[in-house]
Amino acid sequence: MKTNKNYILVLVLTAFITSLTSFSFAQAPDNRFIVVLDAGHGGKDHGNIGNGYKEKDISLKVMLELGKELEKLKNVKVIYTRKTDTFIDLWKRADIANKADADLFVSIHCNSVANPKPYGTETWVLGEKNTGRNFEFAKRENEVIFLEEDYEKNYAGFDPSSPESTIAIGIEQEVYVEQSILLARKIEDAFKNKVKRKSRGLKQKSLLVIRNTYMPSVLVELGFLTNKREGAFLNTKAGQSKMAKAIKEAIIDYKNELDQNIGESIFVDTDETIIETDTAEVERQTTRVIEDVTFKVQIAASSRKLETKPYNFKGLSDISRESLNNLYKYYYGATSDYNQAKFLEETAKSKGYTSCFIVAYKNGKRIPVEEALKRR
Repeated sequence: MKTNKNYILVLVLTAFITSLTSFSFAQAPDNRFIVVLDAGHGGKDHGNIGNGYKEKDISLKVMLELGKELEKLKNVKVIYTRKTDTFIDLWKRADIANKADADLFVSIHCNSVANPKPYGTETWVLGEKNTGRNFEFAKRENEVIFLEEDYEKNYAGFDPSSPESTIAIGIEQEVYVEQSILLARKIEDAFKNKVKRKSRGLKQKSLLVIRNTYMPSVLVELGFLTNKREGAFLNTKAGQSKMAKAIKEAIIDYKNELDQNIGESIFVDTDETIIETDTAEVERQTTRVIEDVTFKVQIAASSRKLETKPYNFKGLSDISRESLNNLYKYYYGATSDYNQAKFLEETAKSKGYTSCFIVAYKNGKRIPVEEALKRR
């Protein structure tokens, strides 16, 4: 009997210690690089069915393979919008990424057109270029909202058939477009160089699935199911594995570049001409002060923690640093005057931070710049 009591005591103590350990892990901060993976369509939404291949199935298989590859990496956390054949509202997909405070959002899809000849990969980022095929493409992807309950409430009267609507949804993600372009280019390069697929390049359109994501976001078109040869390739396990591994390599390359470029602009050089603006001219402009809002200029981001001294930032002073998920973001200046913030932005560009951008904070919380400007 005594032996049984001792045995029971050991079990109780073991369970107690285990619970304390589990609690400790649950409370520990998660400093990993967070990637949210989204398989397009699902459930009652089949996507396209070119040559009998279902887009929802292929996108899911590639996404799961990609997730498996990323989960092998020590400092990466993967979150899925769906792991089974289920229908997820478009707005919920972005919401999952935002609540996770993700570093990247990658949505996987397959292409289709009436003509069976086109083939090749495409990677899309949010944009306002809705002419010709771009608008028709955006319209087809966005029309899935009609399968959702309460879509009128969730999308505030958005009309997929209206170019004006598709232009409007690009505003909220605008500050992340440059990082999204950087990732998109790396994905297309990986498809071309590592899998020997034809790359149709990086493109822009207005997509509801990434309209509200507050992080770099891309939509990957793996190829055309309507092309018999390409559809057959994407329907094989080998093809799906190759495409997934190419995306993984692009994400790793993106993160490495993010980590290595501290002290320099980490974003895509858009070859924009720097507008020379002197201080006197700016001071003559009407001020645009937004009460309770602070504007800063984000100039860099890295996993490296640097002292906020001018010698680390090309001579710029008034540098602040923010830590987020093992990533340090660096900002230049702080002002409630939006016109002054624009001047600070031009100053940073003249120092070599050619793709820096303005961010806005209210009560210590980051908000879209467009929302801040409406508060005046």
